[in-house]
Amino acid sequence: MERVTIELVSDVVCPWCYLGKARLELAIAEVQDEVGIDVNWRPYRLNPDIPPEGVDQKSYLEEKLGGAEAVARGHEMLTRLGLEVGIRFDFEAIKVGPNTLDAHRLIHWASMESREVQDRVVTALFKANFEDGRNVGDHAVLANLAESVGMDRKLVESLLASEADKDTVIGEIEAAQKMGVNGVPFFIMDGQYAISGAQTPDVLAGAFRDIAKLKAEARKGMI
Repeated sequence: MERVTIELVSDVVCPWCYLGKARLELAIAEVQDEVGIDVNWRPYRLNPDIPPEGVDQKSYLEEKLGGAEAVARGHEMLTRLGLEVGIRFDFEAIKVGPNTLDAHRLIHWASMESREVQDRVVTALFKANFEDGRNVGDHAVLANLAESVGMDRKLVESLLASEADKDTVIGEIEAAQKMGVNGVPFFIMDGQYAISGAQTPDVLAGAFRDIAKLKAEARKGMI
């Protein structure tokens, strides 16, 4: 079985990224007997200008997206699409628009344990923000989420209180932008194929099959 590695550039306050994750999981399930998929989560900040303490979510979004009506339209569509894949978006519950640098540091530390732990942290962060309305820029919330997926709470608290890996995360974001990533989710597959946006499971599954076929053919050509 061929394996495809995905570098998934994402931000934890991006609703399309949460939707993209759920759709990706359906696509992986669809091809599980044909293609092996490994996912590495990579950082991106949609709102790098937000201060560490966060902002009022409602007024920030209205200013960014062009008023309450535009926000309501977007939320209505996302709520409907979310329900199709088992996400219960609760946009009203989100009071604080967070700075996500520390959330990305937590995802980075989780990756040092395993892909599985990293995936559990990413899921916990999305759910906390979009379904529970918790502030994922708050260190206590991040420590709770880390502990809930089996990470060492005391170590995470100590790292969050330091400057550890801030430069690493910002460097990864800058590298993605230099590659042309200016919106998320962004899927980089095997370092050479890219798909932008929260594509449907059938589109993703088709891409995985195509890449696996190309790899198998290339391997045959080397024999």
